[in-house]
Amino acid sequence: MLNPFTEEHEAFRKTVRTFVEKEMTPHALEWDRAGIFPREIFKKCGELGFFGINHDPRYGGSGLDYWYVTAFCEELTRSRNAGVNMALMVQGQMATPIINEIGTDEQKREFLAPALAGEKIAALGISEPGVGSDVANLQTTARRDGDDYVINGSKMWITNGTRADFITLGVRTGGPGHEGVTLVTFPTDVKGFSVSKKLDKVGNLSSDTAILYFEDCRIPRRYVLGEENQGFYHIMTNFQGERLVGALSAVSGMDRMIEDALAYGKERQAFGKPLLGFQVWRHKLVEHMAALEAARRLTYHAVALFDAKENPVREISMAKLFAGDLAQKVAYDVQQFFGGMGYIEETHIARAWRDIRLITIGGGTSEVMKEILSKMSGF
Repeated sequence: MLNPFTEEHEAFRKTVRTFVEKEMTPHALEWDRAGIFPREIFKKCGELGFFGINHDPRYGGSGLDYWYVTAFCEELTRSRNAGVNMALMVQGQMATPIINEIGTDEQKREFLAPALAGEKIAALGISEPGVGSDVANLQTTARRDGDDYVINGSKMWITNGTRADFITLGVRTGGPGHEGVTLVTFPTDVKGFSVSKKLDKVGNLSSDTAILYFEDCRIPRRYVLGEENQGFYHIMTNFQGERLVGALSAVSGMDRMIEDALAYGKERQAFGKPLLGFQVWRHKLVEHMAALEAARRLTYHAVALFDAKENPVREISMAKLFAGDLAQKVAYDVQQFFGGMGYIEETHIARAWRDIRLITIGGGTSEVMKEILSKMSGF
């Protein structure tokens, strides 16, 4: 594949890099230790157009192609903080795209526009305590009562959950199975809604991840996204963008790890020579560099198809599976390369090692990706 980025893409990339390295990177460790990052980062990103890259200009978006999203995702990894990166990607590329696609004008003005501006924080509410990738088994219910829905249940693993102003929420409005699932826009100032608990995670520490509770929460029927009982299909469509962002983040995150390893390997002396003077490490790193380039090309192929509206479920699943699994190996070996320095959290690789573990779990596990691909292959 030839270079897909134009001069305009690269100019945008430079803008993102400048912002990230000035406003985010210096605070990477501080925000992890605090377990949160300032809300003003949402506002600043909104002002720079980072949330509305490929969204409708009528509601504050820029209407650009997905290669701009790719550049944004790649530069975001320079923050050296996967938690804040995930929170921002939820805002622009996970909780809001489906509103952009199928929301009413009223929903877009009430929820999408302020989210793209960074004025309201968005969350995606699909997973539940007993339901992860098995979306067809959602248990949170929405019972129709006149012109309202009354919602009861709970959600778990919800990024931005402790401070979200609204949630793109999956609920059960019909019978069992995928045909009874509906998506709604849910403002969190509704009576009966509460944050049950902020979860203490192994990694991605600066993003707030929560258990949410809904007790007789009443919302108007006009908050339904698309048609009632058609939410499963919309969730599956939305998952593709989430998984593609995951693959892109894994690839770019590996770039940062390899860059750090090469720099450290030239400076660190052992037994009278730089670490890169040892063949075992040179060979290990070039093996990873070759595999990383394969992951990048596979992921870029998925981006090209996604940008062309081809619905590349197969290619995105492959990209997330391959890049996610490779990232575990790269993080392990680069951390080993750093030795003791790789085991203290002040070092980027230590935090990357713990954070990258999520990529094979969140947004559909590697096992789910394999199951999707096996079904698409006819066995």
